[in-house]
Amino acid sequence: MSNASNVIIDNKEWKKPRPNVDHDNKEFWDGLKQHKFMLWKCGSCGAHYWPKAYCNQCEGSGAWASNMKWVETSGKGKIFCFNVHHMAFHPAFKDDIPYAYVLVEMNEGPLVSAMLLGTPPDDIHKVGQPVEVVYEDHPKEDFTMLRFRIAG
Repeated sequence: MSNASNVIIDNKEWKKPRPNVDHDNKEFWDGLKQHKFMLWKCGSCGAHYWPKAYCNQCEGSGAWASNMKWVETSGKGKIFCFNVHHMAFHPAFKDDIPYAYVLVEMNEGPLVSAMLLGTPPDDIHKVGQPVEVVYEDHPKEDFTMLRFRIAG
């Protein structure tokens, strides 16, 4: 569900902490590289999760993870809450200050967080604003970061 307008290619050396990719979330990160926003979905009730978990809607069914799978989703949601960083918690973020970090309620239900791009942090005044995924490719580092932007 990617298009050229929601992909950023950054060829600079990555100096920030790298994403923590492990066995449980590798398919999510692989999806980002393919410009697909993946969530963990229950095959019985259709509930979506992030991060990977068992379905708490079908907890008593005994299926646990055997009935769950990664699926591509819309990549759309709304701002659930946000904060504006005015201090860098890591020296590599100093050039980003100030920046907004948003917690997004995805259309499929889960809450997912990432940096918000394209909107000055002081212009974010409303919870509930629609947002969409942006894929920030880092070809030299061989990974893609999840970002959001105001939909429109």
